[in-house]
Amino acid sequence: MNELSTVNVAVSPVEKFEEFLRTKGMRLTQERQLIVNEVFSDHEHFDIDQLVSVLEQRKERRVSRSSVYRTISLLEEAGLLRKVARNQSRDLYEHDYGYPQHDHLICKSCGSLTEFTNDTVSKLLEDVCAEHDFRMDGHRMEVYGLCQKCSRPPQRRHPMLDRI
Repeated sequence: MNELSTVNVAVSPVEKFEEFLRTKGMRLTQERQLIVNEVFSDHEHFDIDQLVSVLEQRKERRVSRSSVYRTISLLEEAGLLRKVARNQSRDLYEHDYGYPQHDHLICKSCGSLTEFTNDTVSKLLEDVCAEHDFRMDGHRMEVYGLCQKCSRPPQRRHPMLDRI
């Protein structure tokens, strides 16, 4: 995975989430704060089972699976987190807040994700939007195919070994 640089933000993800929760008449509980802190601890893609597992290993405080699901849904609604793709029938997430616009190459065989930025793609989208008098405020591109490893021909043994 390419390393994306972070974008300086004036408000931390926890503060931004707390602000969002207040607009919904909700509060930032200890469980929610633990979940947000874990999600924003690095920029790895994750599924909910992975997140639950990490939180269980910490044993600082019990975080229920249902709280994780509800909090992830709220983070997504707040625009701090987004679903990237499905990997072996599980939704993968990444945090969007504090990172530059980027796109993904997703291997349909092994599920690997490669993040990339490309000025030519961005310029093309700007040109298309200008042509259609459309004001873009972001884009999301997921390109599906096979990674280099999965597109290699399978390694075969020598045919004489098959006779043994």
